[in-house]
Amino acid sequence: MIRALIFDFDGLILETEMPAYDSWREIFREHGQDLTRELWAEYIGRESGWFEPAAHLESLVEGPFDRAAVQSRRDARKAELVGALETMAGVREWIAEAKTLGLKLAVASSSRRAWVSGHLDRLRLEGWDAVVCREDVERAKPAPDLYLRACELLGVAAGEALAIEDSPNGVASAQAAGLRVVAVPNGLTKGLDLERADCRLGSCAELSLADLLARFR
Repeated sequence: MIRALIFDFDGLILETEMPAYDSWREIFREHGQDLTRELWAEYIGRESGWFEPAAHLESLVEGPFDRAAVQSRRDARKAELVGALETMAGVREWIAEAKTLGLKLAVASSSRRAWVSGHLDRLRLEGWDAVVCREDVERAKPAPDLYLRACELLGVAAGEALAIEDSPNGVASAQAAGLRVVAVPNGLTKGLDLERADCRLGSCAELSLADLLARFR
């Protein structure tokens, strides 16, 4: 029986993945370089710092390169793009329905708490029983630590929780922790290998939560 839902954040609750990629790709193109989707896809779902785009770009560029200035300009552009975003389709409805059904709710994200909590507050997405971020565990996704900690805080067994993820690294993390996983890819991850997920949807608006849970009975 499913007693809890655990949501990824980036690319699932808020579609930050495309702005994160696009803001860097703009900078790369200004320097005559390309940041491929294939390279970026390896990074999706992992912690910040696993791949350093500014350092990678510097290695490709001949001549002077002000890494701090480039990073600052890119971060401002990303903030501009993300600040205009709303929650992804169906997410608010699932959260509301989960509360009605008496399910526990958590977020498990490889991002830092300030980033996740700041946007949850901005979007007025409240009522979480746990929010687990990079600072709370030893290893980020695809390791299972974030999901194991979320289940611990919720007081549920892994088999009683359903993970909602958008990336292969997220799916691998949840399954390594023993959870069943629903893949809901975004524009960047829809072409990636999500076959390991127990279920795949085009968006959270595709099914009511009750209909989704019926698939796992």
